[in-house]
Amino acid sequence: MKIDLQALRDLVVGDAQADRSIPPTGITARLTVFVSAAMATLAVFALALSLSAGRVADRWSEELAQAATLRLPASPIQADAMLSAAINVLDTTPGIASVHVLTAEEQRALLEPWFGADLPVETLPIPQLIEIVTDDEYDQAGLQARLEAEVPGAVLDDHTRWREPLIAAASRLRAMGAVVLLLIGAAVAAMITLAVQASLAANQRVIAVLRLVGATDIYIARAFVRRFTLRAIVGAVAGAFVGLIAVMLLPNGDVAGGFLTGLGFAGAQWLWPIVIPPLSGLVAFFATRTAALSRLKEQT
Repeated sequence: MKIDLQALRDLVVGDAQADRSIPPTGITARLTVFVSAAMATLAVFALALSLSAGRVADRWSEELAQAATLRLPASPIQADAMLSAAINVLDTTPGIASVHVLTAEEQRALLEPWFGADLPVETLPIPQLIEIVTDDEYDQAGLQARLEAEVPGAVLDDHTRWREPLIAAASRLRAMGAVVLLLIGAAVAAMITLAVQASLAANQRVIAVLRLVGATDIYIARAFVRRFTLRAIVGAVAGAFVGLIAVMLLPNGDVAGGFLTGLGFAGAQWLWPIVIPPLSGLVAFFATRTAALSRLKEQT
């Protein structure tokens, strides 16, 4: 569809005579504003979920990529010797930034969500865990070979099986966010199309009189385009503002126990909701113009 420059000018400047020619209809005006506001609010939440999910997944993936876990067999007799040998291997392997041997209390805290707070860690054959932080010089294959030779039974976990699902989930959430935004835009276009058709049907006599005095379909359509586009923009501005306030009021990670950590916008991402009202206006502009011209053509 070619962009009607005159329609765009009338949208910005307005045509008082055309606005007076078409009487306003109350129900379609309220419906357009309300639905545009509701859809803009949902669009803000879709953007927040998509961006924050990708951001959190990227952060977790980066953190896991720089960490590994060494698990020693649960052997009460050789536990001290195996731990000493493992520490010696880790301390003399290039690329190991730091090593932390988990205490009984820390291992109990890891198992508490599954077995409760009263788990007697000291009396159970629980493998010893060692947290490893790596740097750019880390050679996983070399470390694995040394562990197999000097600490038989030790298992090195580089967290690959945890990173890959996070990356896949982030990609899917981004795609879902894009699909949701497209669906929201389609819903706005469909709603405005129905509202325009209802308004045209309600003003059919007025349109007939305008045609008798020489008004063209383009002239009549421009009045509807301006009216419904401005309503959509006003509703989208209100909805985007409500959505931003709601996102700002979400609890942080500490309050939510870590579940909502990072949910929302960060940095320049707070500017993304500003794009929603203009996009809503653009959708309304083309939807109204298409529906109005098509309906007017049918009424000829």
